[in-house]
Order: sequence, then structure tokens, then C-alpha cells
Amino acid sequence: MTISDRTRKLLWGRSGNRCAICHNQLIVDANKSDDESVVADECHIISPQPNGPRYDLQFPAEGFDSYDNLILLCRTHHKMIDDQTTRYTPEKLRQIKAQHEQRVSEKLSEQGSPKPVRIRRCTENIPRYLTRLTTGKELLDLVTNAMGYSFDHDPLSSQNEVDLVSSFLQEVQDCGECSTEMEAGARVQTAYHLTEFIHELEGNGFFVFGVREVQILEGGTPPEPSDWPIAIVQVLRKDNEAIIHTSNL
Repeated sequence: MTISDRTRKLLWGRSGNRCAICHNQLIVDANKSDDESVVADECHIISPQPNGPRYDLQFPAEGFDSYDNLILLCRTHHKMIDDQTTRYTPEKLRQIKAQHEQRVSEKLSEQGSPKPVRIRRCTENIPRYLTRLTTGKELLDLVTNAMGYSFDHDPLSSQNEVDLVSSFLQEVQDCGECSTEMEAGARVQTAYHLTEFIHELEGNGFFVFGVREVQILEGGTPPEPSDWPIAIVQVLRKDNEAIIHTSNL
């Protein structure tokens, strides 16, 4: 399972784009020379990994990526709670989360009723075209720190194609979900694995295209909206007429 877009919106909206422990903002907006920077992690209170922090064999598998099992933290405090599991028990983290969300709610009440949380596309940020991706590193860089995903593919004509494309897109999303926690060696291995996947798709008549689009998260917590980067990935047949060959330009 992965964290759904709805759960992610709830978590960020109710947390006010701030770490539940230090209350610092978690998205640094883009500037003229650099892209936006997401300095947050959507952290599991009960780890889904058997050797992970606070893992509980009795915890239901469907609850790992639920809203109740997630807390929004900066990366410093994410590492701290995972290193200090005796201090930061599940009960303690749920208390911290509840108190933080109550604090955000009270601040909003003081400033009037907040607008509903929504994600808005900006005309000037909508990409004119997607770029063909030929390596796993390009793909991993694209999905790292993405707050959401937009996947699409051409019509598929066999079960083999369905299995191949669905497995690939799920792998891409899974990599994006855990990319911020990957150590250097794991990133190298993951990029290589994705490259092999891309080559397999190409061998079956498909190209992979992608681009990053910065949408806007607004409402909930004034005064400023925040960037909400979306990773767009499409799997198209090599003979798709929409593909622009640069050699023809």
C-alpha cells in the first residue's frame, strides 16, 4: 500500500505545513535559480517494516498508511523519533500530533474560518511537453520529494502489457514514497533497477516520459500558499503520434 492523495492532503492541511515538534515550515518555495525544496517527511508512527521503529506485529496491515498512523515532521525530528523509540512511543507521538493539530486549529480560529484545503494548478506551471526518460536516475530524481503523482499510459492490448506497465508505475510510486529516506547506496541500486525496467518497456514497444509540475496547496493555513510538486509519468507506445522527434524540428 501507499499513502493516498486524500490522506496526504489531510495530513498536510491539518498540520499547517509545519513540523509537529518544532513547528517550522516544511516547504521552501522556489526562486529564480532553484526549485522548491520539501524539508518534510510523512512519518509512520508504527513502522510497516518488521525491523523498523515501533513495529507492532499485531498492527493491521491496512492501517500502516492511514492518516491515524502518520505524523508530519521535519527531517531532523523524523530521525530523532526513529532513533529514540523508548522516548517516542506510539502513544507519545499520537499525543504530539493531536496537540499540534489542535494548536493549528486554534490559530486558524483566531484568524477566522479557513478556506478549504485544495490543490490548484497554475496555468504558467503546466508543462508544454514531457521529456523522454531513458535512465532510472532521471526517473528517481523526478519522483524524489514529489507530493503527488500523475500516471498515464496508452491503451494496452494484452495481459502481459497490463502486468508490465502496472508493475512499472507501481514501482515508480513506491520509489517516490520512500525516496527521501533512501541512503546513497540504496539510491544507486534503485536507479539501476528502474533503468532495467525502462529497457524492458522499450523492448516491448514503449517509451517513458515525465516532467515535474508545481501545483499550489492553498487554504487551511494562511497567510501563504505552498508549492505542491507533482511528478507526471506517462508510458506511451513508440509509434504514438503525439511524440515529437527532435530530429524533425
